[in-house]
Amino acid sequence: MTATFIASNSIATTLRISASKSQVAIAKAVKEATTGRLDDVGKELGALTGRNVTLRAELVEIEKLVDTNALVGARLDVAQERLSQLIETAQGFQSDLLAARNSADGGSIISQSAGSNLSSLLSALNVSMDGQYLFAGINTGEQPMTPYEAGSASKLAIDAAFTAEFGFAPGSPAASNILPADMNAFLDNQFAAEFADPAWGNNWSTASDQVMRSRISTTQTIDSSASANDVAFRKLAMAYTMLSGLGVEQMNQSTFQAVSDKALLLVAGAVADLASVGARLGTSQEQTTNATSRLKVQADIVTKQVNAMENVDPEEASVRVTTLQNQLEMSHALSAKIQRLSILNYL
Repeated sequence: MTATFIASNSIATTLRISASKSQVAIAKAVKEATTGRLDDVGKELGALTGRNVTLRAELVEIEKLVDTNALVGARLDVAQERLSQLIETAQGFQSDLLAARNSADGGSIISQSAGSNLSSLLSALNVSMDGQYLFAGINTGEQPMTPYEAGSASKLAIDAAFTAEFGFAPGSPAASNILPADMNAFLDNQFAAEFADPAWGNNWSTASDQVMRSRISTTQTIDSSASANDVAFRKLAMAYTMLSGLGVEQMNQSTFQAVSDKALLLVAGAVADLASVGARLGTSQEQTTNATSRLKVQADIVTKQVNAMENVDPEEASVRVTTLQNQLEMSHALSAKIQRLSILNYL
């Protein structure tokens, strides 16, 4: 027969083990009371852990899409802003050109305005956001438009075409002898070819015809950009260039009016085409906004499901903390009393 089970040392050891377990339980309860979430989700949920992991992954995917949509929406907003500016500038230019068309020095006046507008157009098409060029199509890492300036491929090509046709460079006083019919033929053929492929891609633009597409939901993708190669931008570039790069200030009145008439038609067509581009981007903006709203609703539903599985009642956890602390204090008190027990007190 042994006295192990009634020995004071055995009782003290049992109390120490119980106290240690209580401390672990208190730490768990304190964490749950503080976070409102299960301390060990996998252990507590058991067979439901797989469902919980799936919901968590779905929630992460939704949150990524919402963040992506915010970036897509911001890019579309900037692109729309640039389009609105281009339309406003083009409409103002139409009024200026109509006034200059019948003016004796209209060529000198409008050529400066056209040159400024051309620079603004190219600058607008080179707008970037977060390191991505918005009008570059899928070539977002490369600036789409090259400047029209002395030595640029676009200016050299147009000057060469003009010189080959008329025998002198743009801006030469000899331009006063150009007939309207000859100028119209040049504008419809050699000049127009500089704004069509392949010359446009070789001398003006590095943008791709294919625009960016973005996934805005698990089942929906949209066109999320425009390309500088769109016909609207080519028409504007053509109109501004013919009035700023062909030396209209040296042309006779009839020929200048012929150029002005061509430019007016191009600008009018460009404004309509820019509105179409804006409408397409506007549709993408609306789709992005609607998709984000649906994703947020879906995220709320999934979050509620996750919380139902993982969350604990903070008040209940606080009660457990208090109960366990009381038990721990009792264990410490009992351990202290047992440690003071000695058989010598009874001899």
